[in-house]
Amino acid sequence: MDKLLRNKKAIFLFIAPALILFTVVLFVPICKSVYYSFCNYKTNYPIIFNGLDNYVKLFTKDKAMRIALKNSMFFLVFSCVSQLICGLLLAALLTNIKKGKDLFKNIYYLPCVLSSAALGLLWMFVFTPRLGINEMLASLGVYADCTDGPEWLFNTEGFIILPIIVISVVALWQYVGQSMMLYMAQISGISKDVYEAAYIDGASKPQAFIHITLPLIRPMVATAMSLNAIGSLKFFDLVYNMIPEGFLAGKAHVLATHLYDQGFKYNKLGYGSAIGVVLMVMCLIVTVIINKFVKVDSYEM
Repeated sequence: MDKLLRNKKAIFLFIAPALILFTVVLFVPICKSVYYSFCNYKTNYPIIFNGLDNYVKLFTKDKAMRIALKNSMFFLVFSCVSQLICGLLLAALLTNIKKGKDLFKNIYYLPCVLSSAALGLLWMFVFTPRLGINEMLASLGVYADCTDGPEWLFNTEGFIILPIIVISVVALWQYVGQSMMLYMAQISGISKDVYEAAYIDGASKPQAFIHITLPLIRPMVATAMSLNAIGSLKFFDLVYNMIPEGFLAGKAHVLATHLYDQGFKYNKLGYGSAIGVVLMVMCLIVTVIINKFVKVDSYEM
């Protein structure tokens, strides 16, 4: 094995497939997108280099971009906070139950493996004013008629409109199982001797969770928060499927839907690439911030 590790040709041979795949699928498209973001590029038209024009327009003239940034930042904060709290709570509860653990894990994790597009259509019917929740509330006597209930997906009032809040809650329901599984995997790796020693010293279960579990799962907290942050910034499926096209006049735009509209609906590939570059930079910045502030200490057990 040592001889193999010293053989540079063998090392290159093993990493070559992954390196080629990474270069072709990820690195080259990123470089091309960065270049196109400085161009006036439309399908079947010549590519014209226009410098920073796309970025100037993006941050000074594009009102939809400001709305998309606001909504994406709301998704980012809501997702990181809610996924952290709910994921940790579910992981702690399921780790300590003896019966039905696997059943509840499967129930909470099941939405993660289902199609977001299909779930978006499902929840769209659930929150339609004449169907779903409003009809159920009317049958319980909360409202005289289903049309008297909240317009869950059509209300455009407020700094953060109601449809964005509704979609955020649906996203929490869909992806909390992923955070839960990550935290459970990390918690299961903590030696039971540590907890037994704490209980002998008089610690309660909440105290053991705060002073033992949380410090030891910080690496997974940083990983899970990074995944949640990047996923929330790239959010697309639920928004695109739950919000009726054109009804909210761009008030429910997020970065990914704005990119899709500009790049594919209006054929502004250069402008869409500029939005994509901004999205990529935001993902990198958020990841660096999370890794900087969620400090990971080394423990020996």
